[in-house]
Amino acid sequence: MPEIQEAVPKYLQIANFIKNEIVRGDRKPGEEIPSERQIALEWSVARPTAAKALNALRVQGLVESRQGSGTYVRDPQAAIRARERYQRARKFGRIHATGDYAEIKSAEVVDAPDYVRETLALKENARVVRRQRVTFSTVDGPVESSVSWLDANLVEVAPRLVKTERIKNGTVRYVEEVTGRNAAYARDQVAARLATDEEARDLNLGGEGSAVLVYRHTVYDTADQPLEFAEAVYPPNRWTFEQKYSVTE
Repeated sequence: MPEIQEAVPKYLQIANFIKNEIVRGDRKPGEEIPSERQIALEWSVARPTAAKALNALRVQGLVESRQGSGTYVRDPQAAIRARERYQRARKFGRIHATGDYAEIKSAEVVDAPDYVRETLALKENARVVRRQRVTFSTVDGPVESSVSWLDANLVEVAPRLVKTERIKNGTVRYVEEVTGRNAAYARDQVAARLATDEEARDLNLGGEGSAVLVYRHTVYDTADQPLEFAEAVYPPNRWTFEQKYSVTE
């Protein structure tokens, strides 16, 4: 167990330690996490500090408390958030939690569709890299069908972009490493539509006209230039947004 560092509030150190275990996939959905009493003993802190650590995890939506039972890692029925993947890539060198994996279906240079060209701020008749993948969970099967789009000029210094092999730390991290450009922020747009035939096959959606959730995710570098544009499609049981608020105020 790590030692407490005085520069950071003790409850946050504990919460971040458990959060990293969840993000890495070391603690699985439905797994019980240590109680207030256990945390207090293991970390040599007071019970109120342990309680604040557990509450911080609840606020972040990582765990849930069950009355008379304990506190458990939440079942991740949410669409996979890019922020969590960036955290894993930077801290642990991989974008997927333990047990999850992606299969690259294609990786090629194509003519840029107009909406992709506009999003990436490219000139007319530009060419782009198109990387298509399906992400699987060992528990739920296929959970995401996605396409990443990048400027084709990157291939000269980033040849792995057009190879059908997984890039363990993610395309953004890979491009950062080979170009020196650093990702600074991202913009997400979320919508719903009917799945294409290919998406329905990839996600094992039965019947015609299945609805899906669509994320459009654009990453910008420190010069405010688009670095990657990605479209991720999720089956209808993967919610994308949750908020908690008072209905009396």
